Amino acid sequence: MAKLRHIAIRTADPEQTAAWYKQAFDLEEVGRARNGVYLSDGDINIAILRTSTETTRGEVPPGIHHLGFLVEDLDATCHRLAEMGAERLPSAPLAGNYYEVKHLGPDGVEFDVSAAGWAGARPLDGEASEAAASS
Repeated sequence: MAKLRHIAIRTADPEQTAAWYKQAFDLEEVGRARNGVYLSDGDINIAILRTSTETTRGEVPPGIHHLGFLVEDLDATCHRLAEMGAERLPSAPLAGNYYEVKHLGPDGVEFDVSAAGWAGARPLDGEASEAAASS
């Protein structure tokens, strides 16, 4: 079974929004990128991302933008998603030469699948993964 390990929120001011979530819920900052701040509760990576970047094709409304699922077999999962008609989007590179594969679900909701995981997110086996440790 895939595990939900990543949620991305779009906002005009990632710094301010991340500071609010850190204060409100004692989340830990686990990384930074050109367009956002990454937080974690130890189980899930929460990306606080800018609403307008070079990859968004214009301004994206603020709010929850996409979800990410950690899977054991990325190729098998992507094959199953293709059979189910999920549109595959360009993959996104992650630190440590890992990547997540982006798709659109039946209602156009974007989601990622990854076998490597995200910084601060608990791996499938419960131990620190190389991808999460190197992010």
